[in-house]
Amino acid sequence: MTAPISIVIPTLNAQAHLPACLAALTEGLPEGLIRELIVTDGGSTDETRKIADAVGAEWVSGDASRGGQLRRGVAAARGHWVMVLHADTVLEAGWSKTVAEHIRGGDGGPAYFRLAFRSRGLMPAWVAGWANLRARVFGLPFGDQGILMTVSDYRRAGGYPDQPLMEDVALAFALSKAGKRPRALPVRAMTSAAAYKRDGWLRRGAGNLWRLVRYCLGADPTRLARGYSGDTAPQ
Repeated sequence: MTAPISIVIPTLNAQAHLPACLAALTEGLPEGLIRELIVTDGGSTDETRKIADAVGAEWVSGDASRGGQLRRGVAAARGHWVMVLHADTVLEAGWSKTVAEHIRGGDGGPAYFRLAFRSRGLMPAWVAGWANLRARVFGLPFGDQGILMTVSDYRRAGGYPDQPLMEDVALAFALSKAGKRPRALPVRAMTSAAAYKRDGWLRRGAGNLWRLVRYCLGADPTRLARGYSGDTAPQ
C-alpha cells in the first residue's frame, strides 16, 4: 500500500529551524504515512538545500512568496493527502498515530494542529490560546498550525492563492465555503517564538490580528505584506 501523505514545507534561509522540524517527522515513516517530502524554497542562500538533500527531499524553487511557494509545492505532490508545515514548526511526539486515525478512521476532512510556542510563560500561553480559539470558532487556522487535507479538497477549494501574506486564511475560507471547514486535531504544533520575542508579544499579536481584520475587510495582501516583519522562513 502506497503511503498517503506528501509533506510540503516552505523555506527561506531556514537552516536554523529545518532540522528539528524534519526530525519530528521521522515517526511517520514506520507508520507508513509519508510518501514524500517536498521543500519549496524561495531563494535560500544558506544551508537549507543541503539539509533538504540529506533527507532525500524533493526540491522545488521559485520566487519568495508564501502563497506561490505553497502552490508550487502542493502542485508537485503525488500523495492522496498533503500536510503543510512551516519550517520552524515541530510536531509533538505521537502525532503520527493521531494523523493515521484521522486518515484511516475519521471523516477525512481538513484538519490542523493546536498551536503552542517553544517558550514558557504567561504571554506564550495567552497568544497560543487566542490562536487556537480563533481557529476553532471561526475555522481560521494560521499557517504555523499546519494543515492536513486531501489533494482533492485542496483543488476543489482552488488551492493557495499566489500572494505574499494571508494565503493560509484565504485557503481556510475557501475550504469552509466548499463545506470542508478545518477542525483541530489533539496534537500540538510547537513553533518558534523568535519573532514574538523580537517584536514583543503584545505588539506582534496585535499586529497579526489587525492584519487579519484588514484582510477580511478587503485589504490587498501585497500591501499588508509590506508592513509585516517575517522570519527567515515563510510563516
